[in-house]
Amino acid sequence: MKTITRRLALTAVALAAFGATSSFAQNKVVLGVSIPAATHSFMAGVVFWANQAKAELEKANPGLEVIVKTASGSPEQANQLQDLLTVNKINALVVLPFESAALTKPVAQLKGKGVYVTVVDRGLTDTSAQDAYVAPNNTTFGEVPAAYIGKALGGKGNVVVLRGIASNVDNERNDAFNAGLKAFPGIKVLDAKYGNWNRDDAFKVMQDYLTRFPQIDAVWAADDDMSVGVLKAIDQAKRTDIKLVFGGAGAKGSIKTLMDGSDPRIQANVSYSPKFIYDAVKMTAEARLKGAKLPANTIIPSVLITKDTARNFYFPNSPF
Repeated sequence: MKTITRRLALTAVALAAFGATSSFAQNKVVLGVSIPAATHSFMAGVVFWANQAKAELEKANPGLEVIVKTASGSPEQANQLQDLLTVNKINALVVLPFESAALTKPVAQLKGKGVYVTVVDRGLTDTSAQDAYVAPNNTTFGEVPAAYIGKALGGKGNVVVLRGIASNVDNERNDAFNAGLKAFPGIKVLDAKYGNWNRDDAFKVMQDYLTRFPQIDAVWAADDDMSVGVLKAIDQAKRTDIKLVFGGAGAKGSIKTLMDGSDPRIQANVSYSPKFIYDAVKMTAEARLKGAKLPANTIIPSVLITKDTARNFYFPNSPF
């Protein structure tokens, strides 16, 4: 419920921009939004919510232009950032870096040219390259599944891990997961490999795990897309030893499965809605229309989702 309250609070702040813009100094704000392309369903949700914010904000604010760019990799995103500066003449930026290290210098260059920068979700390796940071809580995103898996296995068993893409986000999640498992010394992590937050890549990683490890009790696939690939690999191998597959981020398919109880391996989830991009764009637009700044950090909690609470996290009309 804290996540819902925080999300509503963020949205309320952003929506207040609509009623207040008439009193803002109507200097032209050109806001660039730079995000990864919809290579998996979570990013499809991010793209969806970014364009929702663009449509609503431009309709309500004549002094605002929002330009949304999507990139399939770090080099393309870096090039798009330069285009946003030199061609589109942006003076504000909301960026979800494809990769933290690769995008830190390109983002810093824009900030050095006077662009106001809000970094979202995947942090940069140098925070001086940003003015503000908005993200769900990646630490609790890792802590929640560690605690749940540890208790569900009775403190003993073998676990395999599928990480995301090399980034600060992934590092924070994985570090928190490993720290959380220290409370359960009888649980052994057999291996942790990158599944790139992609169901096809996760399928291949899980096939490798199933070949190498004759006994796996639980899987932490740190994204619901990856959990789809994991379950497919388990089913194809006809393995019955795996009792629990814990994904993450609350994809509507996973939440529906949890609500229905249709797969006993899906017992819980952890919240991390792609709607954070919508809130970040609105908050940044509001601040710049007023000539103001956001707080340095805005962190949205990630909480455990169970069958009893799943209906509060089910958004059937969203791509994710």
